[in-house]
Amino acid sequence: MIWNRSKSELPTTETALAGRDEPAFEISGVHAVNGHSIVPPFPDGIEVAVFALGCFWGAERLFWNIPGVYSTAVGYAGGITPNPTYEEACSGRTGHAEAVLVAFDPAQVTYRELLQVFFDEHDPTQGMRQGNDVGSQYRSAIFFTSDEQEAEARAAAEVFGKALAEAGKGQVTTEIASAGPFYYAEEYHQQYLHKVPNGYCGLKGTGVTCALPGPSADRSADPAITDEAVADEGVTDEGAGLKPLASSDDEWRERLTPDQYAVLRGAGTERAFAGAYTDVEDDGLYRCMACGNPLYRSDAKFHSGSGWPSFTEAISPDAVEVIEDHSHGMTRTEVRCARCHSHLGHVFPDGPQDRGGLRYCMNSCALDLEQA
Repeated sequence: MIWNRSKSELPTTETALAGRDEPAFEISGVHAVNGHSIVPPFPDGIEVAVFALGCFWGAERLFWNIPGVYSTAVGYAGGITPNPTYEEACSGRTGHAEAVLVAFDPAQVTYRELLQVFFDEHDPTQGMRQGNDVGSQYRSAIFFTSDEQEAEARAAAEVFGKALAEAGKGQVTTEIASAGPFYYAEEYHQQYLHKVPNGYCGLKGTGVTCALPGPSADRSADPAITDEAVADEGVTDEGAGLKPLASSDDEWRERLTPDQYAVLRGAGTERAFAGAYTDVEDDGLYRCMACGNPLYRSDAKFHSGSGWPSFTEAISPDAVEVIEDHSHGMTRTEVRCARCHSHLGHVFPDGPQDRGGLRYCMNSCALDLEQA
């Protein structure tokens, strides 16, 4: 009997709901946060990615906060039933996963960087569930839209799977499949956590992260790559100080001191006023301690009184990546190195107003000052 089938089992074409030829509802098609269109056609140069990582409310917010993402939308992907409703998808009888469509500018944010957020911010080992959300609609999935996306997704799953295994976690269960139809969810689901800031978000990562394969990883192993090519990827012409990326968590542990590892790879925070660079005024370039990526120039440093070295801006928009952080019962904006994705600190809107108003609050042990 269909009604006895577990919600954690995917339906077949014979047991799936029939659906309908047209959507059962209308949506505005306008992103509630940035005003961009959430439906195609998108501007020239914009590409589309589709991810499923549990309840789509919190998942969508992860992506709309990423610089270079043009628009996001939530909907139903990877299923059988045409034009499902939310109630139908939640019944487990449509085969769909709650998914996020990400329209992005690859010149500003790469597909690999989106994959990094995908794997870092949920648990890809849980099969037909995500935390307390149980059912096939909450499964982890990547729905690729090109051969290039498929290759990157499969490579990322393999690398992240090895990192999880080394950390004693389970096997990756992420479904990787060609993107079929994406059916938009009802209007009230779109950008839900913008409309309901304290609404439910069930996302929780594994605490494991690793640098995914891609141009940045390849560059460190190839001395023939020119400084010009490095600059084209946003790392700037200070690329001569780059260190090879570690291939495993064990290698990061060997390379870093325990304190550095706890901050850079474990997203820890050093004690206020305890860091080496809190009050340093020397001229030079601050690099990522883990990989040597140029991050901040000394002329952007200022005395914030916070107890941590503070900067008004990064050396370039592509030097760091920012991700919404909901740890410790707070909502903050985490700052990571864009090259090795190590945790650096957080950015706050209470910096000097005459210099842009931002305060990049960094951990000293995540930085390495190359003096001028």
